[in-house]
Amino acid sequence: MSVRDRLNIEFFRRQLAHVDALPQLVVIAIGVGLFTGAVIIGFRLSVDSLLNQLLDGHPERFESLTFTARAMLVLTGAGLIGLLLQWFTPSERRVGVVHVMERLSLHQGYLPLKNAVLQFVGGIIGLVSGQSGGREGPAIHLGAASASAFGQWFKLPNNSMRTLIACGTAAAIASSFNTPIAGVIFAMEVVMMEYSIASFLPVIVSAVCSTFLTQYVFGSQPAFSMVPANLDSLSDLPLIAVVGVLTGCVAAIFIRMVQWFAGLSHWTFFVRAIAAGAMTAGAALIVPEVMGIGYDTVNAAMVGQVALWTLAAIVVAKTVASAAAAGLGMPVGLIGPTFVIGAAVGGALGLLGNHYGDFQATTALYVIVGMGAMMAAVLQAPLAALMAVLEMTANPNIIPPAMLAIAISTLIVSQVFRLKSVYLSTLNTLGLDYPPSPVKLHLQRAGVVSIMNRDFARSAALVTREEVQQTLSNNPKWVVVEDVEHIRCILNAGDLKAFLDERQDLEEGIDLMRLPADRKDVVSIDSRATVQEAQDALSAAGAEACIVRRLTAPMIRPVVGVITQAEIASYRKVME
Repeated sequence: MSVRDRLNIEFFRRQLAHVDALPQLVVIAIGVGLFTGAVIIGFRLSVDSLLNQLLDGHPERFESLTFTARAMLVLTGAGLIGLLLQWFTPSERRVGVVHVMERLSLHQGYLPLKNAVLQFVGGIIGLVSGQSGGREGPAIHLGAASASAFGQWFKLPNNSMRTLIACGTAAAIASSFNTPIAGVIFAMEVVMMEYSIASFLPVIVSAVCSTFLTQYVFGSQPAFSMVPANLDSLSDLPLIAVVGVLTGCVAAIFIRMVQWFAGLSHWTFFVRAIAAGAMTAGAALIVPEVMGIGYDTVNAAMVGQVALWTLAAIVVAKTVASAAAAGLGMPVGLIGPTFVIGAAVGGALGLLGNHYGDFQATTALYVIVGMGAMMAAVLQAPLAALMAVLEMTANPNIIPPAMLAIAISTLIVSQVFRLKSVYLSTLNTLGLDYPPSPVKLHLQRAGVVSIMNRDFARSAALVTREEVQQTLSNNPKWVVVEDVEHIRCILNAGDLKAFLDERQDLEEGIDLMRLPADRKDVVSIDSRATVQEAQDALSAAGAEACIVRRLTAPMIRPVVGVITQAEIASYRKVME
């Protein structure tokens, strides 16, 4: 690579350190979207090909297996997952959406490759063996890890990693379910928990790129059958509202159960995996629909092919089995199960309404409304849920009734039961306060390169008058005082100049650590760090300034700038 190319790449990185680096983020989002789409395609093809071989070309028809085959398949898969992940530390086997949010909160979005590999392999085993979970959790982790790897490969500044994680998340959702709008909204509403133009446009571009790539491989068909589902009469509104109330109550039970199972973390992971598999296997002996993702059950419920008591049994069995899988740490997702549970709740109420009441809407409408209401309540993400059911059914007629049920179910969970989303509840058990405060988010959006002072000169601590004059020849603001081994402080260049002007007769050597001047203790920080990282480093070290270094070669880290506590405080005042 030529010197000019290196300079161009470095200039691109410096531009990304600014909060308004929208064009640069859009360019990166294209690469993230395509890379994430390729990873998700590989994951989906792996799962689908194995399920097709196992279930004779019907990748979701676990009901075709015998009682013994169902139980053995689930328990064998749980055992393999337990044996695989047992060898790793608790931090290494953390996977899924909660892991992504944790790394985003504490590690600037740097996701370890080992966790992503375990998610890929464990997710395949879990889905193929019929564990009660969905593929969106593994997809989101893999998408976020792909975006993180992309940023690390190109050594992009840390403030851009947050947006890259959102791009990878949106691209993963879009690739998994052919839902680009829902992917964007999910990334912003659930993972980022913020809306800004600087983040929104790159996330949209990433989701679009991944969608086009996966549509080329899998086609553009919606995830669920396109069954007529219209609200033909306002007389159905009371029952729609009941769907919202009941799904809200079921969602609250689901969140509580996930928390309870998560409290069993003192068990060894192998025991937890076997326990989760045993619950799914036991439920599958009576209700085989509990196995796997369950979208075939949703499609059957839409056309009225699932009996009332079967739907009721699915609600109970799927809630328990999915909460156990999520809480006990199985590498599968929980958004898919919320669709199935919500569809069963809505379908059951629809059948009851059509049989005993004067309600005109088809069962399909209640199934779709229940799906959206359940997802919204569990994730506390009403807009993402609405967009998801809209894109997955390709039916705009469901928007008004779905909005009503979603609003009610979300309020039931947040206001009646006083619960946060299932992800935030889990993060709270880890001692994390998520999302960060607005001020902290503001400091995370900018890199130190964007506000650091490049107007500095370097000098030894013991110097002659001539050396000081040479140091001050370019009128720097700060003088970085160093010795052979390390940087000792920064010195206000104006104070040094004033000292020389007062001591015109001074001929002997000058000790920059002793003369009267504004000196600040320093701590070193990497040039890719955010302003928030600089603030944290200053607080931890009790220092007043950061020396910004850039790694140019192994063991070579030249100083490229200076950032003081006062400059951070000035930048911070914008949000206060």
